[in-house]
Amino acid sequence: AAVVKVKPTKPFCIEKAADFPPLGRFAIRDMGATVGAGLVLEVTARHK
Repeated sequence: AAVVKVKPTKPFCIEKAADFPPLGRFAIRDMGATVGAGLVLEVTARHK
């Protein structure tokens, strides 16, 4: 188990798992294989 920070290259919809469970789960894929999955604990809004 780990706590990681992810900086996406493209925008996507995501919410904290505690606030909205369906948008609070994610999977990370690389070349067709799932290499990670988890729950969103915190979201930091992007500042323009």
